[in-house]
Amino acid sequence: MLEPSHNDELPPIPGKRYFTIGEVSDLCAVKPHVLRYWEQEFPQLNPVKRRGNRRYYQRQDVLMIRQIRGLLYEQGFTIGGARLRLSGDEAKDDSNQYKQLIRQTISELEDVLSVLKK
Repeated sequence: MLEPSHNDELPPIPGKRYFTIGEVSDLCAVKPHVLRYWEQEFPQLNPVKRRGNRRYYQRQDVLMIRQIRGLLYEQGFTIGGARLRLSGDEAKDDSNQYKQLIRQTISELEDVLSVLKK
């Protein structure tokens, strides 16, 4: 089995409103069938479904998936344990999600800066 990469190595989330399951799969290093399974297991994960039952994920969904991935693959939680962790008060304090948001913001600001320098 391949060793999953850490959140630090995941690509920054582009500044789009909606993402397809394929894009989210690439952004989170999680296969589409796993994303569909997690949707059934984690009530917090609720992508918008449009025609033909196509899923469209928003930025908060991508961050939530990265958080779930971290709990399962890096911290060794079970699905049930991760679900409890995310539904408990700890989820609100979870510094991982804030760190991810801060890294994302820094990355976006660096992009803006490089555009402004041109």
